[in-house]
Amino acid sequence: MSLKQSFSGFGCVLDGLRLVLRPELRHFVAIPFLINLLVFSGLVWLGLDQFEGFMDWILPPQGWLSYLRWLLWPLFALAAVLIVFYTFTAFANLIAAPFNTLLAEKVEILLTGRRPPQTGPLWKDVLPSVFSELRKMLYFLLRAIPLLILFLIPGINLAAPFLWLLFNAWFLALEYGDYPMGNHGIRFGDQLLRLKTRRLASLGFGGGVTLLMLIPLLNFLAMPAAVAGATLFWIKSRTGS
Repeated sequence: MSLKQSFSGFGCVLDGLRLVLRPELRHFVAIPFLINLLVFSGLVWLGLDQFEGFMDWILPPQGWLSYLRWLLWPLFALAAVLIVFYTFTAFANLIAAPFNTLLAEKVEILLTGRRPPQTGPLWKDVLPSVFSELRKMLYFLLRAIPLLILFLIPGINLAAPFLWLLFNAWFLALEYGDYPMGNHGIRFGDQLLRLKTRRLASLGFGGGVTLLMLIPLLNFLAMPAAVAGATLFWIKSRTGS
């Protein structure tokens, strides 16, 4: 049952990717897509320019783990990419928040035929959406900073990449689940409680978004696909399917 829940969350990401390719939604995807394109372009530039030095700082060639560097390097590299990526994504989501809210609304209308009760003109969604993003960023920073410190502690830093990947999956479920739930007037604290009742499915969803972010070309659609997938995830959670 637990494995099935995880796969149900993961499947919502794949379904979200298919949804954003539908003709009815393509023009609502355009701005989130362009913002994501800029994010990944910046990430690639930063990676080419700074990545090796960043990895040497996290996993020093002459450190006590140097003999395991070849084994740990891919895991630490993946964690480093996700850390840098989320820094970029946080700002991208802040900019794209009103458009993601609109996309979640249109996906819900497409899937259910009903408009969410808390939606309105785009300009009215700007301040609530931006405030919600700032609230999520604060939640993220209060937990991410201690996790990042673990990377610097010998011995404990062996567990740091695994903890970061787990936290990243959880936070991505919270990040994108906010859009459909916010459209129903559900505030941040209640969003957390609802996701915790489906923790494994939420982690499966977040893991799916993480994987999508790492696939070349498809990662440009990661943001709108995650919004659409989160909306489907929300609808399924309400109906118990």
